[in-house]
Amino acid sequence: MLAVLRNRAYRRLFTAQVVALTGTGLATVALALLAYDLAGAAAGSVLGTALGVKMLAYVVIAPAVGAVAHRLPRRALLVGADLIRAGVALLLPFVDQVWQVYVLIFLLQAASATFTPTFQALVPDVLPAERDYTRALSLSRLAYDLESLFSPALAAALLSLITYNWLFLGTVAGFLASAALVTSAVLPKPVISIAIAPSTGSVRSRATAGTRLFLAVPQLRALLALDLAVAAAGAMVTVNTVVYVRDQLGRSAGDVPLALGAFGAGSMVVALLLPRVLDRVPDRAVMLRGGLLLTPVFLVLGAVTAAGGGSWRWPALLAAWAAFGAACSMVLTPTGRLIRRTAPAEGRTSPFAAQFSLSHSCWLLTYPLAGWLGATAGLRSAVLALGAVALAAALLAVRLWPAPVEHEHAGLPAGHPHLADARRVGGGWRHSHHPLLDGLHAHG
Repeated sequence: MLAVLRNRAYRRLFTAQVVALTGTGLATVALALLAYDLAGAAAGSVLGTALGVKMLAYVVIAPAVGAVAHRLPRRALLVGADLIRAGVALLLPFVDQVWQVYVLIFLLQAASATFTPTFQALVPDVLPAERDYTRALSLSRLAYDLESLFSPALAAALLSLITYNWLFLGTVAGFLASAALVTSAVLPKPVISIAIAPSTGSVRSRATAGTRLFLAVPQLRALLALDLAVAAAGAMVTVNTVVYVRDQLGRSAGDVPLALGAFGAGSMVVALLLPRVLDRVPDRAVMLRGGLLLTPVFLVLGAVTAAGGGSWRWPALLAAWAAFGAACSMVLTPTGRLIRRTAPAEGRTSPFAAQFSLSHSCWLLTYPLAGWLGATAGLRSAVLALGAVALAAALLAVRLWPAPVEHEHAGLPAGHPHLADARRVGGGWRHSHHPLLDGLHAHG
């Protein structure tokens, strides 16, 4: 897996991603402490609203980025987003009103909604071989999981020496380092096709191009359903872990990060194994199995929730969280491969931006569902509702995602990229893959 880091451009881009994620993690801890200073016991409400503002920025800004990204140099777009994030982080220690937090969080996350889809669309150009790209996706998944474990530990160590306001300087340093690394990387020239490049049409049309692609291609519609299933499980973990550990199981505050770490560990194990698995097993099989695995895990969680007591509940909760992480990673890690195969290279930022926006729309639905149901109707109701959402979404994905179709191509020259896995048959080439809507497969 680490062999892809021999590519100098990708190595610098991956390092930029890691340092930016670390800075973001430090900001998350510092923001929680800042909210407590500003709102005291109402800090949870402030953070909940800030989380909603974050998701709103993701949902609104990412499609707009997809509409204009092809007109802007990718390096300038990435570096500009990093510099905006650094500037916002520099201002956060000086806020003294809650509304200022919301405004700055929106600006920070709007810049992230610019950076992330552009970065995701760039990596396939840097690593054109699918084997290398698959390993890059696993490394990216690992980076997110390790950040969720490393950043809180780093923040805790730093807080023993400095006040939380100084953590924001770590965030600034992370974004500035990311900008410097992107600047120093030699990026491939974007593919330009006058025939299909999204340079015409209204801004609204270009902004919705990625969403329309998701709705038109069966496997991308299935991906959207799987995103909802993942969001149902992830929201349960993110929102209610502290409730399970402290209230349901009566354990110490120190066990909260241990439970969250179990989720990250499950995700990391799968991310490490998937590159070899995906060399032999189709994306469809891996991703659908990951989505379907969420339902039995919700059943285990339901048993933990319903039981009145028992020492078995703590290890069962850790196992459930690890299984949630593994199942989510089975869905999320191959996502980039699916989008890459579906979208033309010259218009790739738009579908990546649509995936970023649509997946966070799912989180915007499941976050409050997990929190409000858990607080008002109890954890049993939250497990039942989110488990039902995960099951329905996974079954819908199975129905929407057709099996690969075997077909022939006549008239394509030998060596054409689309014929990499094809065999010669008579006067043409025969192979199978999922339905595509492009110039070679006008009817899917």
